[in-house]
Amino acid sequence: MARYTGPKTKIARKFGEAIFGDDKSFEKRNYPPGQHGNNRRRGKKSEYAIQLMEKQKAKYTYGILERQFRNMFEKATSAQGITGEVLLQLCESRLDNVVYRMGIAPSRRGARQLVSHRHITVNGELVNIPSYQLKAGDVVGVREKSKSLTAIQESLSNSSSVYEWITWNNETKQGTYVSVPGRVQIPENINEQFIVELYSK
Repeated sequence: MARYTGPKTKIARKFGEAIFGDDKSFEKRNYPPGQHGNNRRRGKKSEYAIQLMEKQKAKYTYGILERQFRNMFEKATSAQGITGEVLLQLCESRLDNVVYRMGIAPSRRGARQLVSHRHITVNGELVNIPSYQLKAGDVVGVREKSKSLTAIQESLSNSSSVYEWITWNNETKQGTYVSVPGRVQIPENINEQFIVELYSK
């Protein structure tokens, strides 16, 4: 499936935050892109523009295309709970996101590649679908043949993130998706209500 492969810093500057992770280029120029950069006068954004930007930020953050994101929203709408919160929970429950959260890959893009290249297992079975929706209790691990991969070892050694809703055992290279995260446990700076309002028009 097609994915955004363009300049990450340009997108990060558009949203005013490093949504793809650590970015030295963004730190140097953390203002909107364009010929006049920081000096350009920008008018007040309309309500629609703000809502659209929030949706785009969420899509870029999780690496999801429009049709898939729309389907997730419809699924969130029909589920019990607050629609915006459920939408983010669905994004967080994706296999590529959990692989990233566990520290197996340094970015979601890297995590998606590991899943696609058949390096990741779920409950002992190989799964190569990045959008695979995990359920509470699922065990995510690195395939036996892939445990010695330098990229995985380096990512795990540099990872310091700890999340209450997942566990990780560095000896077995396995972790458990313990529970669906609550909104306060999701660190992304996304105003999901704006996305709900945009799709509800």
